[in-house]
Amino acid sequence: MTAFDDRERARIREALIETGRERFARYGLRKTTIADLTEPVGIATGTFYRFFDSKEELFWTVLEGEREDVLERYEAAVEAADGPQEEIVALLMAVCEEIETNPLTRAALADGEVDRLLREMSDEELAESHRRSVEYLLPYVESWQEAGVAPETDPEVVAGTLRAVTFVILHRNELGPEYPAIRETLIERLAAGLVP
Repeated sequence: MTAFDDRERARIREALIETGRERFARYGLRKTTIADLTEPVGIATGTFYRFFDSKEELFWTVLEGEREDVLERYEAAVEAADGPQEEIVALLMAVCEEIETNPLTRAALADGEVDRLLREMSDEELAESHRRSVEYLLPYVESWQEAGVAPETDPEVVAGTLRAVTFVILHRNELGPEYPAIRETLIERLAAGLVP
């Protein structure tokens, strides 16, 4: 077994993450093999497991790595908006656009990979995943509530309601060519309903 120094381990780990990002976006998690991930990095398939327990773990690592850039795009959309109602619309439109245009996210959702992974999680892991799925919305909800422009409901409930809008994306094919107008109307009506 080859021993890697710290610098080589860091390089290989980063290369696996980058290769995973590219392969998962192109082929999805299910169709990507361990060999697909290790061959471009120049390591044996068995060596992969010295860095990640599974390709699913690598997949979550890749998604987590995307998170900061995505959150910055959401923040920029909100900052460019004028007023709370417009901020809600801008945030939700940015979230929808991210899901619709990010190849990694699109591949994960289109193939049902995230749903499959969520079904395999323990109750504790599922609760953590839910918490993380709404935590990026909470600061916005709390600031709107402090300003008196969002309902004084549990912030997690409001954040969950906002996040629920994105599920319409999963059914865009069933909604047909009216999907863009349906998405926009849903977001605008929700924002209008949340801001008194």
